[in-house]
Amino acid sequence: MKIERLKTLRKNNNYTQKEIANFLKISQQHYSLYELNIRQMPIDLLVKLSYLYNTSIDYICGITDKKEPYNRLSN
Repeated sequence: MKIERLKTLRKNNNYTQKEIANFLKISQQHYSLYELNIRQMPIDLLVKLSYLYNTSIDYICGITDKKEPYNRLSN
């Protein structure tokens, strides 16, 4: 899985890698590996980021160019 938009979404929302890493409860170094596409991001972290950025996992992964999230189910 190639996560194409992680860096762009982070920068457009004025977050640092450290802030996102703290949000995900991982190290900044670990998060950096995801942005560099060296490590694959687990689905649970993708879900968290989709909520943070108010978008879909498909958008984050470059499967769609539609930034708006899908209708979400209630938790």
